[in-house]
Amino acid sequence: MAFVITSPCVAEKAGECATVCPVDCIVEDREQFFINPDLCIDCGACAAVCPVFAIVEEYELTPAQEPYLEKAEKFFGIST
Repeated sequence: MAFVITSPCVAEKAGECATVCPVDCIVEDREQFFINPDLCIDCGACAAVCPVFAIVEEYELTPAQEPYLEKAEKFFGIST
C-alpha cells in the first residue's frame, strides 16, 4: 500500500510532505504533489506533517478520492 495525496492539496502545495519523505517519492506538479506508489514505503511521515490533511493511505480512500490515486499513477506512468 501507498499513501495518496488528495484534493486538499490541489493549489495548496505547502510542501512539508516532500521535505520529510525518506525515499524522495513525492514530486511536485503544477497543481499538486504526487506520491509515487511504486516507491512509497508506507512510513506515514508525509501524512503526519501535512497541514491540510490531504494525505490518505490507499486502502482508506473513499470512492470520491480514488481518482487521486489514478491521477498519481498516470503522472508516474504506472499502468494498473
